[in-house]
Amino acid sequence: MDAKTQDIDKLKVEAYDVEKSSSTVERANDIDVYVDHAEERLVRRIDIRLVPSSMFIYLLCFLDRSNIGNAKLLNSATGDSLVQTVHISDQQYLVALMIFIVAYTIFETPSNYMLKKFRPSRWIAVLMFGWGVMTMVLGAVQNFAGMVVVRFLLGAFEAGLFPGMIYCLTFWYKPEERALRAALILACATLGGAFGGAIAFGVGHMNGVGGLDAWRWLFILEGIPSCACAIVVFFFFPDFPETAKWLSAEERELAVHRIKGVASLGHAKITWQDAKETLTDWRLYLHYLVYISISVPFSSISLFAPTIISGLGYEGLQAQLFTVPPYAIAFVVTVFVAWQSDKREMRSWGSFLSLMIAGVCFLAQANLKNTGASTLAVPLNVSIGQFGQIVGA
Repeated sequence: MDAKTQDIDKLKVEAYDVEKSSSTVERANDIDVYVDHAEERLVRRIDIRLVPSSMFIYLLCFLDRSNIGNAKLLNSATGDSLVQTVHISDQQYLVALMIFIVAYTIFETPSNYMLKKFRPSRWIAVLMFGWGVMTMVLGAVQNFAGMVVVRFLLGAFEAGLFPGMIYCLTFWYKPEERALRAALILACATLGGAFGGAIAFGVGHMNGVGGLDAWRWLFILEGIPSCACAIVVFFFFPDFPETAKWLSAEERELAVHRIKGVASLGHAKITWQDAKETLTDWRLYLHYLVYISISVPFSSISLFAPTIISGLGYEGLQAQLFTVPPYAIAFVVTVFVAWQSDKREMRSWGSFLSLMIAGVCFLAQANLKNTGASTLAVPLNVSIGQFGQIVGA
């Protein structure tokens, strides 16, 4: 074989190697693209199944939690409000509000443990049915003692929902995917405030129907949906990726694989070592501080919004109606801030700026005498301050 023939054969071999290597790279790229598309489809399926249902559940929860603020003044012009009918003082009303928070604080952590032990669908359904019944029972209270007992039980049942929802997100999503979805769920608190005012305005016209005061109808009508939806949640709410029958075997495998190492698996047991690592993590206590700093004023707004609006010059059912716009605006702002923080990966800055602006707005609201300016401060307080809770969660 002459030198020329040998050179030609050598070039052919090299060309084959290059072609083979190029094909391998292309195949690898094709596989990566396929996996990315499969993951995108999976996340969309999870979103459709988990996020809207979580939003609606939290909406019902917030309605049943905060409707006592609407009931306090509902039909007060005719002497038929909650405080007038049950004959309680402002101090006793504050005690009834506080006892809810006491129960909420006591039962949050145990409830999350029960959620993991009994599966989210089962435990959340139990909580929903329990707080729905307690809400309706509130419509039957006749004195201060009965109100305190029922509010305590209401707080015990509602305590596990929001932390449980956030915990469920860790079973399904990577850390960088959670903020916007948590915002959509938490923003339903503001949406619940908007619906609460509108519902109270409508129910206020039922005063005396069936021999019941309108505030009693408010509790009864807002408790029924929670009880009814608990049945649906029991059968259809997602539990864990590894047990989701509504996913194919390949999708379940991908759902588990994508969160391994960055999130908790549903079947993993909680150990004392896990508890120790959690309790000795300094970030936990920073989150405590952030959450407390915004929860106190946010709870005050949610429970006293009708009273605040009434103090600005609006009376009777009009005070209920004017609580709607601030909460509707707050829903949009909450979601927008979380979306931008996720998109730009600046969650700490989003939280910092939100808390700063919310603090300024609270100070402004306390000192402004102008009705329009004071009302504008409400959605800023609620929505911007809420993002601190999202990041803390």
